[in-house]
Formats: sequence, C-alpha cells, structure tokens
Amino acid sequence: MPRHRYDLLALDLDGTLYGPDGRVSPANAAAVRAAREAGIEVVICTGRGIAESKTAIAATDSHIPAKGRQVAPIVVAGGAMVADAASGRTLHRWPMNAGLVRRLCDHFARRGRAPLILKDRDAAGFDYLVVNSGPLEPPIQWWFSVMNVEVKFVDHVDQDQHPEHTVRVAFAAVTPVMLELAASVSAEFGHETMLQHFAAVTGVKQRAEERAARKRAVHAGVTMPRDAKLEADLSSDDSGPHGVKDENVQLLEVFDRQVSKWTAIRRLAAEQGIAPERIAAVGDEVNDVALIEGVSMGGGLGIAMGNAVPAVKKAAKRETKSYAEDGVAHAIDRILSGEW
Repeated sequence: MPRHRYDLLALDLDGTLYGPDGRVSPANAAAVRAAREAGIEVVICTGRGIAESKTAIAATDSHIPAKGRQVAPIVVAGGAMVADAASGRTLHRWPMNAGLVRRLCDHFARRGRAPLILKDRDAAGFDYLVVNSGPLEPPIQWWFSVMNVEVKFVDHVDQDQHPEHTVRVAFAAVTPVMLELAASVSAEFGHETMLQHFAAVTGVKQRAEERAARKRAVHAGVTMPRDAKLEADLSSDDSGPHGVKDENVQLLEVFDRQVSKWTAIRRLAAEQGIAPERIAAVGDEVNDVALIEGVSMGGGLGIAMGNAVPAVKKAAKRETKSYAEDGVAHAIDRILSGEW
C-alpha cells in the first residue's frame, strides 16, 4: 500500500516546473521520476501548446505512458485540450465557436491588433493562424522564432480553412497596450468567454540582462574578447528557447467559457477512475486558480508555489518553495513521504 495519498499530480510549467531560467532543474526532473515510480500519474498542465512543451516533456519523460496505461496525457492550451505526449494525438478538446472567434478578430482589427488563433495541431496540421490586422508584436516574433511551431497568416479570419479546430484566441504585448485591450475584450466578451491575462514568457529580460552585464564590464575597464556569435545574439530578438517571465509583457487568452485546467484534469481523472480526493496539483499563476481551487474543494491537495500570485495561494491548501528553489521537488518529497 503506497504511503502517499494521491494518484494524479498535475504540474504547471512556467513559474512552477520550469525554473527562472526556463528549464526543468535536475532536482525537479528527479522528483517527477520518483513520483511516477511510486505509482502517481504525473500530468503536465500548461497554457502552452504541445509543440511548445517539448523540452519539459523530454526532461520529465512525460512521453512515456504510466504502467498499465496506453497513452501519456498532457493538458495543454490552458485546459482547452488533452493530448497524448507519446503520439501527439489529441484525446479531447473544447473548441471555440466560429462566430465568437470572428467577432473577437473584428474587435482586434478595429484596434489595429493581430490576434493569434491557436489550433488543434493534430486536426488542423499547424499551430497558429495569425490575422494580419496589425503588426506582429516583438514578444510574439520572439516566441515564434524559438518554438517549433507552424504559423500561417491570413488577411481576414474568414480565410481560415479550419474554423472548427480553434481552441484559443490570444495576444501578447507590452503591459500598457495589453491592459487597454484586455479591458475592452472583457467588456464586450467577458460574459461569454473564459478570459485571463498575466505575465508572458519572453526573451526580452534575458537579453537586457546580458547587455547590461557586458556594459558593466566595459565601464569597469574590463577588456572582453570579441565574440561574433554573442554579439549577433544580443542584437537579435532570439535569446534561445528558454525564455523568462517578464512582468512588462502581458499575455491575453480567450477561451470557450467552460475551459480551465481543472475542467481538463477533472475529466482525465474521471476517465482513469481517480477520485477527486486523490488528485494533487501545483501552480503559480492566474490560469492555475481554477485548477488549485477545484482540486482543493474536491478534497485533494492544491499546492501554491512560493512565487504564486495571491489568488493561487488563497485557493491552495499547502504552499511549497519558489520555482527558484525547486518548489516542485519539495512538494513531491512531502507527498511521497506521506507528510502531505
């Protein structure tokens, strides 16, 4: 009989399983493996698409089905889809109404903004459809440049050949722009959608820190050898696939009203015969609130990261260390020991 009280553990990525460097630390990876060896189904539960989650999947062996399972489930797109990390196939999705998507895109167009329409890659054959109703914002340019995603561009949403495969409409921009847009979208669509906005993952802060370090060295009189590759990296928008959360850049996401990470995890648990009180989850951001709250209210264990926003901490039963201190590993250790 296992000492732990939980059969399913849902883990957010950015700000949770990923550390400040945008990577899964050795300690977190080892803890996930230990949880699986103890018989716990560990499920990544992220706002990213499956193609954007590949480094975490590889680092935690999340593409390997648990003992007795035929698939390796992963919750992606903020809960709008459950996919099989082993095959890339979609197991379930909550699509958006095509008419709602069209009205959202018209709203963006009136403000000169370019919406990002996320697709079910397994069904549509590509990841993002971008409507050319405004410029492609720098954070989006960076994201597309470092992620293995396929993007298509159209001049109007009516040119979308796969409207039935849309699961999210999103936009990323500097915070002042986003706050105005989020307010207008909420006022017009808040009653019929699930809408959230929070700090985006970008390469901007990372590049700024690298430039600042080189400037400090120069000002201190330190002669630095010329590094053509580094100089090219610093002058470009590409800081590698491991971005960092940047409070100066906000991501707006709009879903079907019933979508949340908790909706997806609850469905997955029911399919596997896992009782609500046998579910644990760890998260940090506003898109984790429904998950942590749902798990906690169902009798399971909702865990907030030490770096979590206040709403997540309020919904949680326990708080672990921050993502800079391997908080996921700390939480898993407490679960496996039977302390939590």
